[in-house]
Amino acid sequence: MKLKFVGHFRRSMDSDTSTNARRRVGRWVSVGVVIAAVSVGLMVLHRTNNYPRTDDAEVFANYIGIAPQVEGPIVQMHVRDNQFVKQGEPLFEIDERPYQYALQRALSEQAALEGQIADERRKIASQVSAVSVAQATIRGSESDVTRYAASIDQARADVVNAEQGVGRAKAEWEYASHNLHRLEPLLTKQFVTVDQVDRARTSEITQAQVLKQAEARLLLAQAALRSAQAQYEQSRAVVEQSKAQHEQAKHAVTTLEPLVNQRGAKTSAVDSARYNLNNCRVYAPFDARVTNLTISEGAYAHVGQQVFTLIDARTWWAVANFREGQLEQITPGMPADVYIMAKPNVRFSGVVDSVGFGVTPDADVVGRLEGGLPDVQRTLNWVHLASRYPVRVRVENPPPDLYRVGQSAIVSIRGH
Repeated sequence: MKLKFVGHFRRSMDSDTSTNARRRVGRWVSVGVVIAAVSVGLMVLHRTNNYPRTDDAEVFANYIGIAPQVEGPIVQMHVRDNQFVKQGEPLFEIDERPYQYALQRALSEQAALEGQIADERRKIASQVSAVSVAQATIRGSESDVTRYAASIDQARADVVNAEQGVGRAKAEWEYASHNLHRLEPLLTKQFVTVDQVDRARTSEITQAQVLKQAEARLLLAQAALRSAQAQYEQSRAVVEQSKAQHEQAKHAVTTLEPLVNQRGAKTSAVDSARYNLNNCRVYAPFDARVTNLTISEGAYAHVGQQVFTLIDARTWWAVANFREGQLEQITPGMPADVYIMAKPNVRFSGVVDSVGFGVTPDADVVGRLEGGLPDVQRTLNWVHLASRYPVRVRVENPPPDLYRVGQSAIVSIRGH
């Protein structure tokens, strides 16, 4: 019996020892798990703070609208939508015939000016006679001034007569109108006959027509007066012009400066016409991707009006929006990793190009910034979201056929 009790006691002691050991192991495992979780959390926090990452990013590239510097129908389109073009490759051509004609005309006018200068040198001696001709023109113009002055007096008299005719016609019409308005109420009481009212109405209509004719004659007389006055002023201008021509004729006897000074303008016209002719052919200014091409040959191109868009394929960026608290860890020149949805498992190297310094203020926080004081909304927001600022990351050696403007991207800053 004693032996059984001893054996039972020993087994109980062994069981307690095993249980205590398991408890100690469990506590150490729990402590290890907590330490590991804290370590992992600290590592994640450290990496998040020192190696910012965001999936709020898009692929971006510079792009320009291709607009011609001359206008005309497009006679040849060398590209198609979404085509890749090299710098210097032709894009499209505008009908150059009007600009060829303009260049020929400018060259012809330039040659004509030179011929005119040569002829003028031979005609300087004959310019003396032009002075006497100009004097005769002055005398003739002065006689026209006298004649048109008399025409003005006659026209004024016609206007006065026409105004008097309008006055008489207006008085007769007013009388006929008053008579009609007086008789119409009497007709319902049978104090007058229908025939009397009809005669009064006919008289009123007739007098109204007579008034309109008188007013038309007045307008015609006034127009004749203005025409006579205009002719008078024109004749006076001709007199002044004739005097100016007389002075010019006297000065032209000994100088060629007015013609010689036109050489610069003619040369400029030739250069401008040649420049416009060269601009009928439009070439790619850089390696690019054609997009938004919605017209074809035959469309009329206007100066400065965009025909299609060229995406600059030389440089691509990933514009990533980082929280304002992460901007301290991001500086230009830092290396970065870029992932795009088209190749989510492929890492592209990049370099931070710049960090944004401004975004549109939140109207719920600062109100609308208009004239006067800010319009601050009386609201209470328990959660204040951090602002996000764009960080531009330049992608190094991107595949030319993979990157597209507006693609979703993920950007991770690797730090220094």
